[in-house]
Amino acid sequence: MLNPRLAHRYAKSLLDLAVEKNCLDAVLADMQLINNICTKSPDFTSMLRSPVISGDKKLSIINQILKAHINNFTSLFLDLIVSKGRELNLPEIAVAFTEQYNELKNIRLVKITTAAAISPAIAGTIQAKVATYLPEGTIELTTAVNEELIGGFVLEFQDKQYDASIRKHLSDVRARVTDNSYVNKL
Repeated sequence: MLNPRLAHRYAKSLLDLAVEKNCLDAVLADMQLINNICTKSPDFTSMLRSPVISGDKKLSIINQILKAHINNFTSLFLDLIVSKGRELNLPEIAVAFTEQYNELKNIRLVKITTAAAISPAIAGTIQAKVATYLPEGTIELTTAVNEELIGGFVLEFQDKQYDASIRKHLSDVRARVTDNSYVNKL
């Protein structure tokens, strides 16, 4: 069972220790690697969550996959996670760590989805425009393509969404046309 509170606490502890040991950026890279592996390999995530596989075997698999690519501090953290039986929460801990790192460094994540790929120049212009509305911190812009938008864009940041797509406008027009509320007023 997923436990966001537990993931948040382990991530906070790891973040605090990484700051103390002065290896924050290395641990961030390791957590992003772990998140990437968990996202792209459902088999790895299933192995972590399997009650049939023993903790020692899970730790052996994790070490075979990650040992050469991660910091020693992160490796010790993974040993602790497995020894406490919390390896099933590792994907959530990795995500929570990245979120807390972004909060610590005041990095704002902004996602723009368009109907067609945008050039780096346009992305830079959008990033500069968004930075005027979010002056404190750094803006990290990610782009995505969704052809169903037809045109325009959808901008997402800080749990807010600004939808300026053609699909949204057509949906609004359809809703107004099919709205029969004026019939009751006759």
